[in-house]
Amino acid sequence: MNFTPRKAERNEPTVMTFPSVQKYMARDEVTLSPELTIDEAIDIFLDKKVTGAPVLDDERRIIGMLTEKDCLKLIIDAAYSNMPYQDRTVKMYMSPVVKTVSIESDILDVANEFLTTNFRKFPVVNDGKLVGQVSRRDILKAIREIKKTTW
Repeated sequence: MNFTPRKAERNEPTVMTFPSVQKYMARDEVTLSPELTIDEAIDIFLDKKVTGAPVLDDERRIIGMLTEKDCLKLIIDAAYSNMPYQDRTVKMYMSPVVKTVSIESDILDVANEFLTTNFRKFPVVNDGKLVGQVSRRDILKAIREIKKTTW
């Protein structure tokens, strides 16, 4: 009698796919113009209760980021040098290098970016233009939603 063992079926592990950041990002975020004064930017931060905002050109391309910390540095520098800062513009003090994520990035990739940086939010871009922002909290909400349906 010939015995031919049956080939073992390979159970390939299922690869979980994660939704893109587009589903969870905020779309109506506060943005700044490079021509605004620092005083105007501070007023916006306080009125809108935000800690920073991307600076956009006329085509909605990100040219920088201004944060509360940037404003505090300016105020301290002005106090030490006894120079008024009210006429200074956002463009003069914004950080020109901005870490962004693509609208096509999945939430796992963005979660990893949050773990490897100190940022709390990332601007989301599509074809180089701002389309929204995603925060750590947005990613937590996404994980909670996925957990309820797939884990």
